[in-house]
Amino acid sequence: MEFHDILGTTGVGFIVVMYVMLQTERIDPKRMAFSIFNAVGSILILISLAYEFNFSAVLIEGVWLIVSVYGLWRAWRKHHAAG
Repeated sequence: MEFHDILGTTGVGFIVVMYVMLQTERIDPKRMAFSIFNAVGSILILISLAYEFNFSAVLIEGVWLIVSVYGLWRAWRKHHAAG
């Protein structure tokens, strides 16, 4: 297994763990950690895809990253508004 494969697999692990935690109600999707792990997972997968390009995979991970960054922004804004 090459280094980019390890990065991609780690990214998949982050996303899958967050999804399992969400489905088992062990994490609140409004928490910053949820979006951080999803965003980092997507970034790691996108890095691995730079070595072995697959358009549909890049597309879904790009969307996943955008949605995760939006969730992070909302959580950050809510945290700072609460003071």
